[in-house]
Amino acid sequence: MSILANGFVSTIIYAILGLCLMFIGYKFFDLITPYNFSEEIKEKNPAIGAVIAGIFIATAIIIKASIV
Repeated sequence: MSILANGFVSTIIYAILGLCLMFIGYKFFDLITPYNFSEEIKEKNPAIGAVIAGIFIATAIIIKASIV
């Protein structure tokens, strides 16, 4: 039972860590680009949605590679 609990706890910790790192990556990329993602999303710009999806996917791949 403790092996199952340890796996569950580590999964929760990695999930929270991954979400925090994805948020930090999003904010960093938003700072270094000349336009504001929030305002572009409010204007319903589909290209920005694709860029943000790419940022999240790339960050998730990097986090997964560093965990494994």
